[in-house]
Amino acid sequence: MTKFILCACVFLLFSGMGGACAQPVESRQLVSKADLYDGKTVAYEGEAIGDIMVRGDHAWINVHDGSYAIGIWIKREAASAVTHTGGYKSKGDWVEVVGVLNKACPRHGGDLDIHAESLRVITPGALRREAVSQDKKTVVYILAGVLCLVMIASLFVKK
Repeated sequence: MTKFILCACVFLLFSGMGGACAQPVESRQLVSKADLYDGKTVAYEGEAIGDIMVRGDHAWINVHDGSYAIGIWIKREAASAVTHTGGYKSKGDWVEVVGVLNKACPRHGGDLDIHAESLRVITPGALRREAVSQDKKTVVYILAGVLCLVMIASLFVKK
């Protein structure tokens, strides 16, 4: 019985089903060593950016980890977990995606992408509030004053 349990533990450990979580792979490594990861299941983390593009029962999400953005093809229901995407006015959700990397996906025009099996929001995004500096406000007030003076002067010159 002990041998059976030992063999089962060794099998689970080497088959990847032992409960250990995969460490996320950076986009630089996925891009530069695409041959190594092609067709393999990878974990990838980054900020969801741009728009979520729904295509039937699936959706595209671009995920950027600071180096490169990688397109993620995922079921529409799973994509709905993303509430904020990064852009000028917002910081996107930080997500972890687990899926199969395709070096040159024949289904999607030969681009590198990940066909996601799961998506998990690690840190929710938020709207950004941009404060205008006092110096910029001062410049606007001065220019508005100059414009008013020019308009008044042009009225007197015409008469």
